[in-house]
Amino acid sequence: SKFVNDKWMIKNGFLNDVQEHKPWWWNIKVQKLNISAPLILLPEVSCQKAIEILQEKGYDQAPVVAESGLILGMVTLSNTLSSVLAGNAEFSDPVTKVTYDQFSKIGLEDSLGKLSCILENDHFAIVVHEQMQFSGNGTSFMKQMVFGVVTAMDLLTFVSRSDKK
Repeated sequence: SKFVNDKWMIKNGFLNDVQEHKPWWWNIKVQKLNISAPLILLPEVSCQKAIEILQEKGYDQAPVVAESGLILGMVTLSNTLSSVLAGNAEFSDPVTKVTYDQFSKIGLEDSLGKLSCILENDHFAIVVHEQMQFSGNGTSFMKQMVFGVVTAMDLLTFVSRSDKK
């Protein structure tokens, strides 16, 4: 069962560390990666416009985030193109029609070991940071801000370029 699967437990925040012989980078924080600010699409962007933006800016994927800050998912160039070509979506449809709504999030303070466990099953993880916001009447709530998208290649690049300190 998934509850006795250590990788599932790490990915979902129930275990911090299970490897006995951890690599040197295992406990380094995600914030040490060279994370660039992501390209974010609003849910009302059309599939055609999403394709144009991703191609023009040189991105393969982008998070779809509502103006409220709610992360709706991830859109990829290949999935958008294949959905339109297969007739499952129209160029005029909002990008939410082709958005992957199952994705993993990881915090800036989480370890690269946790990220590694996530990337064993997922192609990417959305890097988020929680921020407390206050409304005009003084009530507060936590809002997640998207800091970036990390892939296995980002982790591999960091591990191969960094000195073992």
